[in-house]
Amino acid sequence: MELCPSVKNVLLLDSEGNRIAVKYYCDDWPTNSAKEAFEKTVFTKTQKTNARTEAEIAMFENNVVVYKFVQNLHFFVTGGEDENELILATVLQGFFDAVGILLRGQVEKREALENLDLILMCLDEIVDGGIILETDPNVIAGKVASQSVDAGGPLSEQSISQALATAREHLTRSLLK
Repeated sequence: MELCPSVKNVLLLDSEGNRIAVKYYCDDWPTNSAKEAFEKTVFTKTQKTNARTEAEIAMFENNVVVYKFVQNLHFFVTGGEDENELILATVLQGFFDAVGILLRGQVEKREALENLDLILMCLDEIVDGGIILETDPNVIAGKVASQSVDAGGPLSEQSISQALATAREHLTRSLLK
């Protein structure tokens, strides 16, 4: 386990530092107030930077934090002080791009809140218990999209895009048989 790259937390905050979606994978912050204090510290120390085109890297409280901003959303991935920054940046980019795919390019706070279930499933596909599972945004988005479409549900209860995805999936299966 010590040789395996790991993530301590993944944070998605709005432009005021409020939580959109967060997942913690270690006990470094045992209480909710400790987690919120860490989030506020990270947000405050990074908000003056311009991490819009490429990910930035910083050290906070003996943790490596990789972050990137888009519109009114701030993406953060935290690892231990000995963690490889490139691996953390790859996790961040995978999360960032997968969210962009799932939100169909509309990566902003309102859209993120409306699709919070997709974002949380996205986090579950990327990291499990701190262990990095997947970083390819297309694979992540594909797994999340296939989980979110309930193929067993009636078409009348699905959105048009979900119904089309279900129909496409059934057609593909029938053609491959």
